[in-house]
Amino acid sequence: MRTMNKALDAGPGQRPMPMPLAEQARFALALTAGKTAAAAARILGVGGGTSLPGSIARRIDPQVLQKVADASDVCKIFVTGSNGKTTTCRMLAALAHAGGLSVTQNRSGSNLLQGVISTALRGADLRGRMDAQLLLLEVDEGTVGRVIPELRPDTFAVTNIFRDQLDRFGELYSMARQLQSVIDVLPGSATAVLNGDDPLVASLAAGATARSMFYGIQADHAGEQVPEHAADTIRCVRCQHELSYRVVHLSHLGDYSCPECGHARPALDVAVTAIHPSPQGGSDIAVQTPAGDIELRVPLPGLHNVYNAAAALTCALASFPRPIDPALARRALAGVRPAFGRLEQIQAGEHQVTLAFVKNPTSYNTTLREVLHRPGRKHVVAAHSNTVVDGEDFAWLWDVDLEQLVPQLASLTVSGTRAEEVALRFKYAGADPSVTQVIPDRAAALQTALRKPPPGEDLYIFAGYTPMRELRGVMQRQGWVRPSWEE
Repeated sequence: MRTMNKALDAGPGQRPMPMPLAEQARFALALTAGKTAAAAARILGVGGGTSLPGSIARRIDPQVLQKVADASDVCKIFVTGSNGKTTTCRMLAALAHAGGLSVTQNRSGSNLLQGVISTALRGADLRGRMDAQLLLLEVDEGTVGRVIPELRPDTFAVTNIFRDQLDRFGELYSMARQLQSVIDVLPGSATAVLNGDDPLVASLAAGATARSMFYGIQADHAGEQVPEHAADTIRCVRCQHELSYRVVHLSHLGDYSCPECGHARPALDVAVTAIHPSPQGGSDIAVQTPAGDIELRVPLPGLHNVYNAAAALTCALASFPRPIDPALARRALAGVRPAFGRLEQIQAGEHQVTLAFVKNPTSYNTTLREVLHRPGRKHVVAAHSNTVVDGEDFAWLWDVDLEQLVPQLASLTVSGTRAEEVALRFKYAGADPSVTQVIPDRAAALQTALRKPPPGEDLYIFAGYTPMRELRGVMQRQGWVRPSWEE
């Protein structure tokens, strides 16, 4: 297992300089305060201690995260990207546990700076030392640049780059430049794990000192040869000529090349070579790796989860100290369940509810395709808000294929702080006003929507991050779901 220098002022073979007593006292106070806040939050049931402890600890000691990293000999894996972070980390944690590795991770999905610090504190003792062998963190794309200098990863994975929260992240190339600046400072002992099927992500390794590993889909399943209308990266990253695709798997992800300059998808280190629908749901896949071929069962539906499984497997190959046992890996992945809000199945009284977190055109369209494959009419709650973490710009809704949902739409309840705007989008998609109800309050919207499906018909909730957490909170108080931090 690769480890990195434990202090910025420690050269090769040198031990970090001991902290002055005042610094030690500040660090100890930050650890104690953070752990006390986490315990109080869990006892009071207010958030599970996923963010507040980090905020408190950092206020006391701004260097608390770096000090935990310096005190601990733990392999660190970061996963970032527009979509798939939470599920990829769950899959990777399952592979780690199957391999006998202990893991500390932000399983609740709290991936901003305070959530990362809270996770590190939870895994550390009062001296700041972590007992886990693996620190696994999903990190918000806009937060990575703040975390890297303090908590230097051994493996850094980028799942994809899609148009997402333009008011927070900027346009695609702006986000790519930020991520490339992170990869550029990784040392040669680190590994960048990149989705080779994403033209922009695959370009991030150019000139990097760190080793790079590319993953993707090489299977010749029934795909398209032209990206969908809402696809984002459709031009060559080198010459800006329109890309040509041998096959498109999802949005702009696929086997691409540039007919003008010859730039093409890199050779894949980890390649999914076969995909077959599993009788139990999800997919059975064959994967070609440097360690040999592996057959896996991905229990979650959709090609996006095949990508997530490939990303997790590549990170495991890059980071784990021992070879992966194929049988254990298959059993581990087969047991992975959806993260909260990711097509999560909830029994809400007499009704079955599917809760789907959707935040950009690609995630929404991918989710819609999965839902539309299911039989029966669709009773829908669409809830979106314009908080800082949700993004204020909702122009992306016009690239969501809501027109495909309308023919199956039995009832529609629209909620959130942008309910009227979302209702207008559905109106232009052709939704019948007589089956549409606008109820901005999330609890009232859920209560109303649950009365609409007759016996045998499900309720589907498509929600942005904040409304998803709010609606799930309502269901938690009803006893229908466990808190997200316990999932």
